[in-house]
Amino acid sequence: MVGEKMVIVFDFDRTLIDDDSDRWVVENMGLTHLFNQLRPTLPWNALMDRMMEELHSQGKTVEQIAECLKDVPLHPKTISAIQSAHDLGCDLKVVSDANQFYIETILKHHGLYRCFSEVITNPTSVDGEGRLKIFPYHDMTSFHGCNLCPPNLCKFA
Repeated sequence: MVGEKMVIVFDFDRTLIDDDSDRWVVENMGLTHLFNQLRPTLPWNALMDRMMEELHSQGKTVEQIAECLKDVPLHPKTISAIQSAHDLGCDLKVVSDANQFYIETILKHHGLYRCFSEVITNPTSVDGEGRLKIFPYHDMTSFHGCNLCPPNLCKFA
């Protein structure tokens, strides 16, 4: 193993951060009631995309969502552990069912984004009107071959 780089793979919600990033935004931006109404009717990614649509319709900006995310709790020892592992030459990666915007925003806020070589998660984009859009990592209309995980992001196969 001499000369080989150690790879460390992290989940994000309730692992790197001390909460669930989706629920954090829903609760702290006042969407809990709508979220609870729609939860039984939509797959998770579609539900979170619908929450972003609602925030946009209320005049909330991507910048306001980012500010909300900067308050997500991240334990100081987690920060130092990530920095130490990176400084020792470990290859750090995130595999998460959260989304690109949330993860990048939180990691950049804590100065940790540079420590990770790869983030595998649900992609996001901001459309021409400034609305954050969340997409599934996998095409959820076709079976991806794993029955151990949600259809939108396989963490096993």
